[in-house]
Amino acid sequence: MPRRVVSDTWVSSPTSTVKGDIRVGPAGWSYADWEGAVYPRQKPHGFHPLAYLSQFLDCIELNSSFYAHPSAQHARRWRELVHDDPSFHFLAKLNRVFTHEPLPDEAGFDLERVRFLEGLAPLGDRLTALLVQFPLSFGDSPEARRRLDRIREGFGERALVLEVRHRSWFEPEPLAWIEDRGFSLAAIDLPAGADHPPEEAPTLGPIGYLRLHGRNAAAWFDRTAGRDQRYDYLYDQDEVSGLADRARRIAGGSDRTYVVTNNHFSGKAVANALDIVHALTGADPWAPPTLVERFPHLAGITRVRGQASLF
Repeated sequence: MPRRVVSDTWVSSPTSTVKGDIRVGPAGWSYADWEGAVYPRQKPHGFHPLAYLSQFLDCIELNSSFYAHPSAQHARRWRELVHDDPSFHFLAKLNRVFTHEPLPDEAGFDLERVRFLEGLAPLGDRLTALLVQFPLSFGDSPEARRRLDRIREGFGERALVLEVRHRSWFEPEPLAWIEDRGFSLAAIDLPAGADHPPEEAPTLGPIGYLRLHGRNAAAWFDRTAGRDQRYDYLYDQDEVSGLADRARRIAGGSDRTYVVTNNHFSGKAVANALDIVHALTGADPWAPPTLVERFPHLAGITRVRGQASLF
């Protein structure tokens, strides 16, 4: 089973001293276009995508929790599926009722919060952080700060990682305000835009979080483009090298760091996650055979686990 891709006992970086661990994994696992690309064409009895991915990577971000409150029954099953790999971590995206919709009143907020946390409770200490992700329209303002205060107070001592995409949050005073509230701050990679965050921002909080959305600028700024088009991007090897260096710099100021690939279309998130593992460690990680078929460059930097038609 895979273990941490970076350990402060044996990896050093020319750009930073690695303070904590770096784990790499994708955002979500339930994508129809991953069939035959990430997952085998013929699945054995009892196949589950999470158990399969955990053979190759050591964290995953739960995306489904954004769209609906998680089910405790499902969460219990997820933990069972990775039981034999104690290094595997879960991250969960906060439900959209807290970040993308008008906030309910105090009683409604408490009800939503309890439902959300009860659904994730079976994950226990395997759930290491909640991602509080906002759209570009969420700029710094008194109203925005009140919303963040309610979220911070409502979720108590839980580790919260804030992803804000508007540049207004990255001035010294708003950054100090975010840090004072106890949020960790996600670093993001996405197409360059006038209102987007700077490429390099300070690492805030104990958790480093680098979230990769791809750089498909043509689709990203096209209002008619669908989700799959926007996240259809494969980082090339020079870009991967730069992202690995960025992850090391983030890890230098964090207790633990996660690199989450959200460029999910057709399995590119998993391919690039393995690219980043290789760039961070210099070792050849295990890879699904169907993925190596789809992305032949992986043949030179990974080892194939399992069987496919070409192997």
